[in-house]
This record gives sequence, structure tokens and C-alpha cells, in this order.
Amino acid sequence: MSDLFRRQSGPFRAGDRVQLTGPKGRLNTVTLEVGGAFHTHRGILDHDLVIGQPDASVVTSSNGIEYLAMRPLLTDFVMSMPRGAAIVYPKDAAQILSVADIFPGARVVEAGVGSGALSLWLLRAIGPTGSLQSFERRQEFADVAQGNVEAFLGGVPENWTVSVGDLVQSLPSAAEDGTVDRVVLDMLAPWECIDVASNALTAGGVMVCYVATVTQLSRTAEAIRATAQFTDPESSETMVRTWHVEGLAVRPDHRMIGHTGFLLTARRLAPGSRLPQVARRASKSDYSDDDVEVWTPGALGERVSSDKSLRKSVREARAAADASLAASGKTPNSEPLEL
Repeated sequence: MSDLFRRQSGPFRAGDRVQLTGPKGRLNTVTLEVGGAFHTHRGILDHDLVIGQPDASVVTSSNGIEYLAMRPLLTDFVMSMPRGAAIVYPKDAAQILSVADIFPGARVVEAGVGSGALSLWLLRAIGPTGSLQSFERRQEFADVAQGNVEAFLGGVPENWTVSVGDLVQSLPSAAEDGTVDRVVLDMLAPWECIDVASNALTAGGVMVCYVATVTQLSRTAEAIRATAQFTDPESSETMVRTWHVEGLAVRPDHRMIGHTGFLLTARRLAPGSRLPQVARRASKSDYSDDDVEVWTPGALGERVSSDKSLRKSVREARAAADASLAASGKTPNSEPLEL
């Protein structure tokens, strides 16, 4: 499988994606082809001038304009790739890899796959000896995700499977009880999957839930506690503020990446074990059926992508994957992905 993944260092080769930065800072990402060319109103840059050059080289177009040529980082790729569903932002993906302690060789279950952003981070973390089982309810999202992963890596990893269907129904037959190291739930109602995730996890295994609203956060935490099969859940959010640093002009940037989602983390207790009681201050922890009703998927307002938008994202992801394979001398797969 080592030959499958596109090399992320060394001289540029045909099939590599390259990020070209012009004099005004505008970014353009192309897939290198022997004999290919990048056309702009400022002239033509032949791909052959880039192929063979070291990463982060400066190349010159036909009219003398200089471009900085660099391989896109995974962060660059996921922020610009076609989307079927909202992505897990790099700042949250980094936290998931950290708090879930994703390690080489880990057996990981992910639901849902969205546009494949988190899948790429997980695949990189588990390495060729690990395994990633991704579950997605919608075929269109699964198609976009597989196209994006194939476009970035140069192929579909052998240790990654994508199943279309509900996790509650699909996971018991896909993974034996107690054999999964990590479970990552990125969905509207993760509390519906706590029991099946608990059964799949090995003792000491980690479950991470990624949710967008405080109501989802609250209900998921209470559902985890109600099973009595996990450690007390820990919740957090991550915000990133960049700074402008130029000479003595040192200040925070005017814009920052604020709230994108909450992370809820808990570890599976050994079968038959019970968490020691912890003294708690009295709080308003009781809730009624009416309170629960406002946490239902319909009331939460699930964001729905139009069929037209999804079809466009599938086409773009598939086209990027096929272009990458063709430039590398491999046979593109223009047929819909069979999952």
C-alpha cells in the first residue's frame, strides 16, 4: 500500500498537485501533467518547468511572472476541496487526533464521513497498519468523500472502508464487540449511537463526539452518563486567533476562526466496572420530555444540501480524482463509486 499514497516531499512529479502563488498572493492549484500548461491572462506556465523542481521553488511563466510552487498541505486541500457536507475544520481535526489519541495501527470507526476531511486526517494518523471504517447515511456524501480522498492520496487506501447506511444497524456486523480502539461520531444526533459504539469499543477505548450546538452537547453528555459504561465525559471547544507580526506592528488579526463545534470525549470502562461516585454540587440536571423534544433533529434544524449542489460536488470530486490518476499514468475510474 506504500506505493499508493502520493509522496508529500521531494521533487515534483507528474500527477502531483501543486499550489502556485502569484505576485498578488492569489493561489491556484493544478495537477501536473507532462506537456501540460497553466494558462492565465498574464501568460502561460508550462508544467514541465515545474516537474523535477524541488518543493517550494520559484518558476517563471512565459511573460516573466514569477510563481511560488509548493505542494498543498492537507490543511490547504481540505479547505478548498469539493464539499457535500460541512467539513471538520483543521483546528478541530487536530484536537480530535489529540484527545482521541489516534495512533499508528489503531482500529478506528468514523460516522459520518461528510466530505472526507476528517477521514484524511485519520488515515494519516493510523498509518498503513491501522484501519478506518467510515459510515455515512447518504450515498452522495460518500461519493464526494471518496473522490476527495482519492484526489489527495492518489488512490483509495486498502485499509479504508466506506459503508452507506445507519451506524446503529451497520456497525454490529462490521466490527465485533470490543475490537475497536477509537470511535468518532460527527453527526446530528450522536446520542442515538452511544450504545452501539460502547459495544464496539475495547476497554479503555476512546469515543469522541463532534457537535455544533450546546443543546446537542448537553443531551450527548447526559446520554453517555446514562449508560454507566464510560468515564465522565469531558467537553471543549477550540478557537484560533492569528496575529499580524511585521516589524513593530504586532497585533491580533482582525478576523479569527471562532466557534465551529464542541468536542465531547469519554473512555469505555471495562465490562462490569462501574465509575466511582463523584461528589457533585446540586444542579438543574433534571429535564422533561418537552425539553428533550427541542433537541430532536428536526428542531435542531439539520442543514440540507440541495440535490443540484450535491451532484456538482460529486462531479468535481470525481474529476479531481480522475485527473490525478490520469496524470500519474493510472486508469481513471469514471464510474460511480460502489460502496
